[in-house]
Amino acid sequence: MKDILDEIRWWTDPYAVATVVATWRSSPRQPGAAMAVNASGDVVGSVSGGCVEADLYERCLEVLQTGVAESVRYGVSDDDALTVGLTCGGELEVAVRRIDPATTPVALVAREVDAGEPVAVATVVEGAVPGATIVVTPEERHGTAGNPLLDEAIAGDALGLLESGSTRMLHLGADGEGRKTDVAVFVEAYAPPPRMLIFGAIDFAGALARLGSFLGYHVTVCDARPVFATRARFPDADEVVRQWPHEFLAEADHVDARTVICVLTHDPKFDVPVLLEALRTDAGYIGVMGSRRTHDDRTERLVAAGVTAEQLARLSSPIGLDLGARTSEETAVSIGAEIIAARWGGTGLRLTDLPTPIHEPAPRAGMDARVDLESRQG
Repeated sequence: MKDILDEIRWWTDPYAVATVVATWRSSPRQPGAAMAVNASGDVVGSVSGGCVEADLYERCLEVLQTGVAESVRYGVSDDDALTVGLTCGGELEVAVRRIDPATTPVALVAREVDAGEPVAVATVVEGAVPGATIVVTPEERHGTAGNPLLDEAIAGDALGLLESGSTRMLHLGADGEGRKTDVAVFVEAYAPPPRMLIFGAIDFAGALARLGSFLGYHVTVCDARPVFATRARFPDADEVVRQWPHEFLAEADHVDARTVICVLTHDPKFDVPVLLEALRTDAGYIGVMGSRRTHDDRTERLVAAGVTAEQLARLSSPIGLDLGARTSEETAVSIGAEIIAARWGGTGLRLTDLPTPIHEPAPRAGMDARVDLESRQG
């Protein structure tokens, strides 16, 4: 629902929202994509890029009129290609519910998102009270699924998802018990943007800051040299810090499993101290630029400083995937590609060489996943 918040936050009368809660195979939109329809017939958002919106529009108007939530699954088969469905061959499940701004604090959700504060929206899809919505922040909870025990369980799980910034379907017992499937709850977790910490104010850093911002990261460029660490050189960074990298990292807040650290200095007096600090954090990705000779020298220095083989395995060094990159911009794409692959468990291989579905939801490997390809970085 995040993609339509700017529009629906101003709607004061009840309206219907259709939200993608599950996908299979090559679905065009991921869970959380939403479309809203108000009593005037105005529409914002999309769930499939046009494949099923016409049918969903009618369903939204019906739910808006009756107030009875429903769940619908769309797909396509060889015998059904011309009916309502997804021409891409995928399937998706959409939950349609009525929202009354007087009882569901959508404006609060929008304000929290604008302020970069964590907030989750939990919607009952099956069981309990379908369509019931609970808004959860670390400090408060609004709404109910009709059972205090279930509400408590939903809120607890939603807070856990906020920690990782994950959106997913939960299955609980009628009283919130785990390992039961009486109630299906879809939780959209709106966490603050993850951090990208770039150490080394070089040309590669400028291109990577642009890409990091494009990918949705809060980007910080840090370098101890004032002549290089300037806002003019890094206009796409959210902040430019003039400080020794290891000192900055030792004091930095919110370095968690979603944080990516890119050390681009390839100078041991900068690299080794900041990497020692980086390995003490929970950062999910730590990439280090340099040639193989630089990498070998850096590894020896880190081992001499007490770094273990297990800790060294956390480093993506040399940084990036083997794309044959030459320019700063191409190198940034190489680094960004490795970060994405590590985050979602991708292989880094060409899709044309893989037999698996393009959008097959793989188990999240986390940012510690290692892509077994090496960069040509020099």
